[in-house]
Amino acid sequence: MDELSARQVTISDPFWAARLEVNSSRAIFHQWGQLEASGCIDNFRVAAGEKDGFREGWFFADSDAYKWLDAAARIQATQPDPTLDTLMDGLVSLLEQAQDSDGYLFTYNQIHFPGTRWINLMIEHELYCHGHLIEAGVSHYQATNKASLLNIAHKAADRVTADFLGKGPAYTPGHEEIEIALLRLYRITGHTPYLEMASQFLEQRGRKPQPRFAISLIRQFSSVAARHQFVSKQRQKYLAVHPGYSPKKLPPGNVAKAGHNSTLRWIFSELNGQYLQQHAPIRRQTIPVGHSVRFGYLETAVAMLYRIQGDRTLLPAMEKAWEWMVTRHMYVTGGIGSVPGLEGFGSEYELDSEFAYAETCAALASLFWNWEMALITGEAKYSDLFEWQLYNAAAVGMGLSGENYLYNNPLTCKGGVTRKAWYAVPCCPSNLSRTWADLGKYIYSSDKDSIWIHQYIGSKAILQASVQVNINIESGLPWNGKIRIQIEPSTAAEFNIYLRIPSWVSNGKESSSIKVNGETPNLPIHPLPFISNPTEPTAQGYDPRLSLYLPIQRLWSPGDLIKLDFDMPITLRRAHPKVKGHRDKVAVTRGPLVYCLESTDNPGVDITSVRLEASSLTTEPAPDLLGGISILSGQTVEGQSLTFIPYHLWANRGESQMTVWVNT
Repeated sequence: MDELSARQVTISDPFWAARLEVNSSRAIFHQWGQLEASGCIDNFRVAAGEKDGFREGWFFADSDAYKWLDAAARIQATQPDPTLDTLMDGLVSLLEQAQDSDGYLFTYNQIHFPGTRWINLMIEHELYCHGHLIEAGVSHYQATNKASLLNIAHKAADRVTADFLGKGPAYTPGHEEIEIALLRLYRITGHTPYLEMASQFLEQRGRKPQPRFAISLIRQFSSVAARHQFVSKQRQKYLAVHPGYSPKKLPPGNVAKAGHNSTLRWIFSELNGQYLQQHAPIRRQTIPVGHSVRFGYLETAVAMLYRIQGDRTLLPAMEKAWEWMVTRHMYVTGGIGSVPGLEGFGSEYELDSEFAYAETCAALASLFWNWEMALITGEAKYSDLFEWQLYNAAAVGMGLSGENYLYNNPLTCKGGVTRKAWYAVPCCPSNLSRTWADLGKYIYSSDKDSIWIHQYIGSKAILQASVQVNINIESGLPWNGKIRIQIEPSTAAEFNIYLRIPSWVSNGKESSSIKVNGETPNLPIHPLPFISNPTEPTAQGYDPRLSLYLPIQRLWSPGDLIKLDFDMPITLRRAHPKVKGHRDKVAVTRGPLVYCLESTDNPGVDITSVRLEASSLTTEPAPDLLGGISILSGQTVEGQSLTFIPYHLWANRGESQMTVWVNT
């Protein structure tokens, strides 16, 4: 399938247009202010010799500036703003000055350890940072047609290929990202070494045998500690010589409730390679393990490589890993990563609601992977999971103001977890912003005789099937299932339009009204999609495998109108019996939204212990609440009133308690 760029799609959707406006007018400028306040941008000024000072933040802090630049460029592509363009130009100019003449750019080493490169690749994220720099260069060029940042990206990529191409498994990054970046750069340049380098990084994962891997990792941790101690001493010396210097402090880290053995589990996962997805070659990685963001980035890169090279041996492991994730390791919100100490996957069915880490970036990584899999296979389950995670596990990460965020996303909060303006590790805010800015690219795809509509988001686009086709979608999601799709081919022509029937429609196509020009089209007898083990329910009750595409093949003419009316019942989802602590509990969903109880809306009610009278639930509009939403009203078995709001909107009104899973 061919994908569109976000520039080729105009989003007019009432739900998403408002969020994209907040993203472009407030969030991106708020993030810039926080990068300045935390010293991240000053690090480049110090490296460039523009400013005297001491480098602040984590050794991988450079990546936060690059992700902001990536997000800003993607916003500029569809919602241009001269102020944003000026900020980008200034940062690009600064990067030009900070970058070494041979392409290397990593301020931690350039400032503290001049002449030292590629140290502790498993831990210090040099290649991860270079990856985000390269991605920013690609996005900036695609948005502005300016070559300035792309040239910086080229130099960085050439440095990486010169230093690593042809080397063995010991020279493999600990945090996947450089692979995605090199493949994106290859797509626009056709420069083969970038493809070869990305392929090498992927193919060499898990090929360093134990115990050599564990010994190497221990040595790297020792080196990291020694280097950190050196930097601390340098800081003390600098402050003694510069008594007037006021160091910039990072905000506190995110709050996450963790189990008593969390640290031990992290150590064990590190040493056996699972935390870093270094425990097995990629074709044998059939179970999701380790750090959930890294896992998602790895799978995304493998899927991208498959689309470029067509190596079918790469596909089975991805399909099995996806199936395993959905059936054993995914929360009802679509969140992934259940162990805070690992920021990643736990044991099978280990899905405690209060301990849930479900990092925002992990949900985004899964979106990227699902999109690639949808393009590879044309199977609806991947687009269905994309939708579910988009509205729940990902959307929860940014507050309505665009200026406060959630890093980890529990499904039960008894206090402590709140939205923050910024974090000590601020990887999620700009990752969200760049994903929202690119939302248009995930709605449609096409080939020579077919058009797929993956997401029902109000928008306009021009696609190429057998002829050029203008499409205009008007959508009531996520509040109602009424959708209108206007089809305008350049001339009457025969082609397929694939309509996704979401898994949340209660009885598949039988609960959907589909009309073309007011008449019911002849639809194929289409069984539910193949499920490898239909007797096995998913871990927490949501099953994207129940989604399917219905193809409508006909002679399409200008002015043809498709009307969809999807049934959107209130659905009570139950967890697998192997998930501890969920007996007699339900998660309440409607359409693509997971709902929750928040203490703000339920004063005087202990939301974690109430018993829901399930038959009492009704849908009600709440135009003055949280920007205008639909709430679910109900009662406890004792007759107390309950108000459920969409999960992605919790924590927008100050500190509160919240729960998704409710007793029945």
